[in-house]
Amino acid sequence: MSDYTFINRGVMFVLSSPSGAGKSTLSKLLLHADKNITLSISATTREARPGEIDGKDYFFISIEEFRKKIDNGEMLEWAEVFGNLYGTPKTPVYNALDAGKDVLFDIDWQGTQQLHATAKAELVRVFILPPTANALEQRLHSRAQDSIEVINARMKGASRELEHWAEYDYIIINDDLKTSEEKLKAILYAEKQKRIRQTGLVEFVRDMQGELRTKFEE
Repeated sequence: MSDYTFINRGVMFVLSSPSGAGKSTLSKLLLHADKNITLSISATTREARPGEIDGKDYFFISIEEFRKKIDNGEMLEWAEVFGNLYGTPKTPVYNALDAGKDVLFDIDWQGTQQLHATAKAELVRVFILPPTANALEQRLHSRAQDSIEVINARMKGASRELEHWAEYDYIIINDDLKTSEEKLKAILYAEKQKRIRQTGLVEFVRDMQGELRTKFEE
């Protein structure tokens, strides 16, 4: 048989969770452990902050350019936050997928719904749950980043976010960080093996059938 080059097409790997469930920590662990996955870079109309680099932290563009990209269907998802526009440009993501790279999205259920509407076949959605409501509250307190008022608001928000858990392909209850990380890796590996993401298989199988017929059916 001829030589074949198999490239497992990349996936758009979405992690969502209530604040404090461990999504950001798991994202960092996955990015550190797997060099084939990269974090999606958003475009924004806000000004760059000190130390931020265009094309690394964000793509900083004008409101006019952002609106044009929306009108041209060049945004996978977008939203307005405190008067500024944020979104995911389509071209860099699809370039990465074509090269076999996976793209990680650390976004909420609203962004995930938009991605599902525009790129369903490319998407793998994982929702991270805390083991208990008390554990979620304790984690928010242990971060020592927010006031009691903010923590209470995040807990109320968690209830609303949990309404969307069934929209996701996989659910991980983050009781143990290492176990959750291994589950994420297993999900990503399995998704990469799907037939639709293995390029070159059609030609490979067709040629194998041809050889078998030539040798054994004549």
